[in-house]
Order: sequence, then structure tokens, then C-alpha cells
Amino acid sequence: MPGVYLAYPFCAQKCTFCNFASGVFPRELEARYLGALRAEIRAHAWQWTPETVYWGGGTPGNLDPGCLREILETVPGRPWLEATIESAPGGLTAEKARAWAACGINRVSLGVQSFVEKEIRRAGRKHTAQTVVEELRLLQSAGIRNCNIDLIAGLSGQTVSSWRESLDWIERLAPPHVSVYMLEVDEDSRLGREMLRGGARYGAAETPSEEQVVEFYEMAVERLAALGTPRYEISNFARPGFESRHNLKYWTLDPYAGFGADAHSFDGRVRRENPESVLEYTARMESSGELTDESVCPTRGTDHRFLWSVGMGLRLAQLHEKPGLTGETACPTWPELVGQAVPPAFFDPVEAAPDRRRNPIVCPTALSNADAARLTEERFFLGLRLSAGIRPAPGEWRRFARPIRRFVDAGLLESQDGVIRLTSRGVLFSNEVFQEFIGL
Repeated sequence: MPGVYLAYPFCAQKCTFCNFASGVFPRELEARYLGALRAEIRAHAWQWTPETVYWGGGTPGNLDPGCLREILETVPGRPWLEATIESAPGGLTAEKARAWAACGINRVSLGVQSFVEKEIRRAGRKHTAQTVVEELRLLQSAGIRNCNIDLIAGLSGQTVSSWRESLDWIERLAPPHVSVYMLEVDEDSRLGREMLRGGARYGAAETPSEEQVVEFYEMAVERLAALGTPRYEISNFARPGFESRHNLKYWTLDPYAGFGADAHSFDGRVRRENPESVLEYTARMESSGELTDESVCPTRGTDHRFLWSVGMGLRLAQLHEKPGLTGETACPTWPELVGQAVPPAFFDPVEAAPDRRRNPIVCPTALSNADAARLTEERFFLGLRLSAGIRPAPGEWRRFARPIRRFVDAGLLESQDGVIRLTSRGVLFSNEVFQEFIGL
């Protein structure tokens, strides 16, 4: 069943590590944006009832409960099977927690990132470990027991000892879901820009080495598995039954509709992306009352800019520099991509049928051969993120025989009973594995 993503790109402060399309904006713009968001949802031609809702950000946990309720009332399907809201620790009250539950929210994702005060402050955050303890208690009292805690490996000042301290807190609090991301270093965050330029602001000079970050990640994998919270996706860990139903839709190619600035939609065939700029999105909605052909960026098949950002979180040294991965196993075609964003050559913006461009979720028609080929690439590109792996069809085995054989021989993929999946070592080189299934 499909899902709904709601974008709230507003924050009280911009974290140094953040590379999302979010920030601190004037209150007047926020009010206009929320009006535009309501208008977009109301204008949507619902052809199905969503089973999941996900409020992403930004920090939607800062939303006024009354406004939150008003917007959720425009989304059909309540009570949803899963309804998640992202929140930053600090500012949650018992009243707000009860209001969330009354609105249908039954899952909260807390962007904790670290439980160590030095790391928290350098990241531009204000909470403490005790803040997280108290807010989890408030959520449980309101009946919201399905909670995720985000951690980032690679923050400034992080050490083996401090990372172990954050994992110790995870053990004490025992959340049913944990996300562990490796720090992404790029021009879209203040910390990333400073690191790339060799500067010292935001603690850039004291960020862990790439090898240390990988060590932290592997520590988390081992520790969480021992706690009964195994990895089910590269960056996500959950007790059985607590996997994120909404995020699984991204990795299994289920349809979803996205509303708001920089929101993405997928109808089973066509991907759409709303304008990234909050101001542009708001202005277009105010001038037209809906997102028209010129307001969206339709793409056929894969928008890899979005897919590459769905929980990737891995930045590693070039594959050919790792012991045992040279020659044929080193993926020499793409060495320049490792640790970088997917290049423009991967993007394929095209004209789409007008009816599909106006409505991001339309029952798909028969796929062309090109569409089917792109969706097969997506199935490998995204499905291999899951620990369960994927079961290729006979034609897919033939089409991808060469990279599958190469990566099995290199110990990055394993094949058993018709299913292929990343090995533990393969997870660390997943970017290199994924890109070999693009364009074949």
C-alpha cells in the first residue's frame, strides 16, 4: 500500500552537519508555506488510501499542534498503520506528546545524533542525554512507544570512547529502532565545506578519519545485533516488527506521494520532485493553486539524486585502494565516484505525459521496455540495501550476470537459494556495488 511524505523544512537552528534542504526562515514565510502545503494536499486526486505518513524536515516536531492536526486532517486514511514525525530533542512537552497521539502520530524519530555533550554542542545542538531520557518518557506516557533514535558516526571530536558512550545510552534506553549514519562530507553542509577546504571551524580539524568512522559503524552493527536490534537496511536497525514501514516503501519500489518543498513522489513508473526552494515552492502554489507542469521536475525511472540520499550514509576510500580489491574487482569504470555525490550523467530528466505530470500519483499504465529496464536497475540499486536482499528474475540474472559474478568473487555479494545480498564487507562498499547495476 502507498504512503505519504510531508516536508516541513523549517528548523530553530541549522546543524553544522546538515546537508538537507532545510533551514531557519522568517516566521511569515513559514505561515505562507503551511498554507501552500495544505493547498497542495487538498488539490491532490487521491486514487488510493495511504497506510503510512511521514513528517520529515527540517524539524516538524516544532510545529504548532493545532496546525499539525489541521494538515493531517487533509490526508485520508487515519488511523494510519504508521505515522511518523521527526523531532529534535528539546522542547517536547506532555501536552505536545498527547496532541501528536491524538492526531494519529504513533511513531517518533528523534534526531539525537550523539549523547556526548562536546559532540552535541559542536554540531550546533542544545540537548543533553537527560533531555532524550525525559522526552522518551513523555512519549511513552502519551502512548507513543515506537521511537527511532538517529546517531551519526564521524562528528567532530568523536572517539572510540565517546562513540561507545552513545551506544551505551542506546542500550539503556532500548529504543525499538536505531538509525546510524556516517557523516556525509560535501558542499551542502557547513561542516562538510569546512572539511573539504581544510579549515578548522565547527571542529572540522577534529573529525575522525574515514577509517575510524568505518570502525564506529561496525561497532554499532555488532553492538546493536547483540541487543536484539539487527540491521535490516544499511543504515537502519530494528527489533523484529519495528522496521520503518514507510521507509521500506522507498527500498521496495512501493508508490508514495510527497508534498512540500523538495518532496519526491513515485507512482510505480514516474518520479517527480517539487521545487527545492521553500520560497519558490510557496510562490508557485500561491500563484497557481497547484503544482503545474512547470512547477515540477518529472523524471523517467530513477532520480538518483534522491535515491542516493535515502539513508546512504557511507563514505569510504576508493575501492581499488582497499586490500584484496584490485584489478577486475576494483570497479575501475567509476573510481572517481567513491565518496562523492552521484554525477549529473546519472540524471535523466525527460518529458512525461501531461496527466502524470499534473498528478504525482496515477495508476501506472503498461511499462515500456526502457521504463522496465530502469525499474529493474532501481530494484537492484535500492533492494540490495536491505539485509534480506533481492531475488532476481531469470532475465535479471542474465542481464546482471557479470557484476553479480564479479562481486560474489570479491566477497561483496553472496548468492544463496536464488537470493543475492550484500555481505558484511559488501555493505562497506555498497556505493561501488550499486553503481555497477546502473545503465547495464
